[in-house]
Parts: sequence; C-alpha cells; structure tokens
Amino acid sequence: MKYSAIISAFIVAVPLYLNASEPSAFGAGDLSSPEPYGLTPNEEVILKTKKELKKIEHKSRSQESQLDSLRERLDGLQSIVESLSRKAHNNKVNLEKLKEEENQSFANASEYEQRLAASIEENAKKLQEIQAALLETTKHIDTIDSNYVSKDEYNRLVKNFNDFKSLVAKELKSGGHTKSSSKKSKISSPELYNLAKKNFDRKYYTKAIENYEELIKRNYKPAFAHYMIGEMYFKRKNYALALTYFKKSSKLYSKASYMPKLLLHSAIAMDKTGDKAHAKKFYQAVITKYPNSKEAKEAKRLLAKL
Repeated sequence: MKYSAIISAFIVAVPLYLNASEPSAFGAGDLSSPEPYGLTPNEEVILKTKKELKKIEHKSRSQESQLDSLRERLDGLQSIVESLSRKAHNNKVNLEKLKEEENQSFANASEYEQRLAASIEENAKKLQEIQAALLETTKHIDTIDSNYVSKDEYNRLVKNFNDFKSLVAKELKSGGHTKSSSKKSKISSPELYNLAKKNFDRKYYTKAIENYEELIKRNYKPAFAHYMIGEMYFKRKNYALALTYFKKSSKLYSKASYMPKLLLHSAIAMDKTGDKAHAKKFYQAVITKYPNSKEAKEAKRLLAKL
C-alpha cells in the first residue's frame, strides 16, 4: 500500500485542526519521494528494482552516445584513408608517366622521383597511423557492443519489473490468509472476536492479526479490528503499516474511546519515521482534543523533545 496515500484519508477522517493546504503527513513509504523512508519489505524490493532500471537506462543512453560518436569518428578516418589512397595512386600514375616521357631529362626525372617517393613514404606512414587508430576504435566499438543494452532488452526488464510489482500488489491485497480464513469461518464472529483478544493479550500477534483480519472481512467491529492490528504493527515497530490501519480505523469511527491512544501512537509513528513536522501537529491535536487524558500528558512530554 502506498504510504503517501494514507494521510490524505486519515486527516479527513480525524478533525485535528490541521491546515488543509499542508502536505501529506504520511510521507514514509512514498516511492515517488526523492528519499523515501518507512518502506515495507516489498516496497524496498520495488524501489531497489526501480533504481537498477534507472541505472541501466542511463548506461544504455550513455553507451548509445559513445557508440554514435565513435562511428562518426570511424567514418571520418575512413574518408581520410580513401583520400590518401587516391593520392598515392595518382602519385604512382604520375611516376609511370614521368618515366614514359622521352623529352624529360634523366636528372629532372630522378629529382622528381625522389620527391614523389618521399611523398609516398610519408603517406604510407600516415596510413599506418590511421589504420592503427581504426583498429583501436574498432576494438572500443566491439567492447561497447558486447555490453550494450538494446531497447528490446530494456523493455523486457521494464515488463518483468511491472509483472513483479503486480504480483506484490496481489499478495498484499490477498493478505495470504486463505487457508486460515476457511478455518475461522467455522466459528461465530463473537467467538472469533474473543479469540483475537485472547491472542493479543498473550502477545501471539501473528495469530491475533489473522483473527482481526477475518473480522474485518466479516465487517464485525471493523473500526476496532483495524485499530488493534495497527497497535500490533506499532509494537513491532512497523510504523508504515501501523499508520495504515490507524487511518482506516479513524475513518470508520472517529469518536471511539481509543482515539486518544490512536492519535498519540500515530504521532509517535510519524516521529520515528522522520516526519517531525506532522508528528508535532498530531501531538498538539491529542493535547487540544483530550487535554485531561494520560495520552495528552505523554504528548506534551514528547512534544517538548522535538
């Protein structure tokens, strides 16, 4: 579940005297944030995969640019080689013509031949240097080609990432309680409610969470069930999930007797995940709405530390 989507509904459900123009208090878990925090294990996997894809995309674009530059350089070198080759050929032709001219003196022919030979030798050296440069450039291009990430490969990576994201979303939605739900359906809702409370008191949180999830499916005291699941995730220091269930509970029933504790723990969860600004507002809300409660006393103490 997107952590950034939690607070928008939560603030609407709980009258905290917060400014409507303020940004979301539930910033943790927002994968679109430049520096996300408070992520669930699945969200951390998604964020890591997205970062890897961005690195691959950046590398692909950089390699394409290098490859284009090298190919332009190679074309330029090939043009120079062709020009020098034509010049050498013309020099050889001129030399042959010179030898065939009967009226040309031997001295002049010899001098011209020497100059021509020197020119040919110089051109030959340049050709060797250019061929060496061409060889080095070809090796560089081969290296880039061997590591080049094609557009099709990149698209496949993106598709695999999207498939993985969809699978995670389905797992989160299902909750993975299919088998346990079939067993709980055999007992009545009041009995299941008592069993959930008993497991909670014994600190069997995994079983208690399953019990309360089943009660939510049955729509049996869903506000309290959400609150209890939030409390267990809060105790496990999974503040992102705790805030998710606190938000839903307050939306279902904002006048519940446990609201002071729900708001206090929401503020602490925000504080723990680094959202100091909104944690301060929730502490103040507890103090303002429930001034005589023990939660208000604790909120004052924690607020003084911020």
